[in-house]
Amino acid sequence: MVYYVVIPAYNEADYIKLTLDSLVSQTRLPARVVVVDDNSTDETSKIVSAYAEKYAFIDLINKESEHIHLPGSKVINAFQEGVKQLDQHYDILVKLDADIILPKNYFEVIINAFEGNSRLGMAGGFAYIEKNGDWILENLTDKDHIRGAFKAYRKECLQQIGGLKPAMGWDTVDELLCRFYNWEIQTFPELHVKHLKPTGAKYDKTARYKQGEAFYRLGYDLSIVMIASLKLASKKGQPLLFIDYMKGYLKAKKEAKPFLVTAEQADFIRKYRWKKIKSKLF
Repeated sequence: MVYYVVIPAYNEADYIKLTLDSLVSQTRLPARVVVVDDNSTDETSKIVSAYAEKYAFIDLINKESEHIHLPGSKVINAFQEGVKQLDQHYDILVKLDADIILPKNYFEVIINAFEGNSRLGMAGGFAYIEKNGDWILENLTDKDHIRGAFKAYRKECLQQIGGLKPAMGWDTVDELLCRFYNWEIQTFPELHVKHLKPTGAKYDKTARYKQGEAFYRLGYDLSIVMIASLKLASKKGQPLLFIDYMKGYLKAKKEAKPFLVTAEQADFIRKYRWKKIKSKLF
């Protein structure tokens, strides 16, 4: 199977060399890697250009956009710009962040899984962060969820779910729609991906209500939002985030923000969420 990689990058000069080094060292190399420099003000573009000169399968695309980092929209708009540069001669499309280090056999394991299961729609490893000199499992990790920093999609699955949504919550709605269309999702705990920056490190105060808005746009009801908000705030070790999430949800509901899913998909999502909640309670 052939796989392509798209890497959105904004001011990643401190990390992107490590990411690209881990890519070119894979036991199963990608056919194409497109790095989208999303209006960086540092040396990101220069670093990627050096790799593009050395490796024929790496390309650099420069994109102009605002510098503000709003969760979801900026990174997915950059990703989509990269997708436009690709042909259709691939089986798997990978969205990678520019601040990760992959184990050398990462894509060998991932592609073998896709080759062995025709209904596998998405796959990925587990994120680890450095703390006091040790690499520990990132506390946002869930065995049923693939982190947005390293997602591999079967082309047919990605097309059926309508691509990735340029909004916060994109890396949840993609999996929910994957399940809606009866595709399978697989995580690999043995594939330790080093995540060099904490999730959300680039977010500013303008983004604090976005998570609650994302819950609303996914079609969650109030009870699910309260449970999900409590769980996420607890995982992040910031209990007061619960208030921000609830304010974001109620604000989005008052403003009747557009949903990211259809009414039928939203009904499926609510039923799926309640099923998962009950399975953990009983």
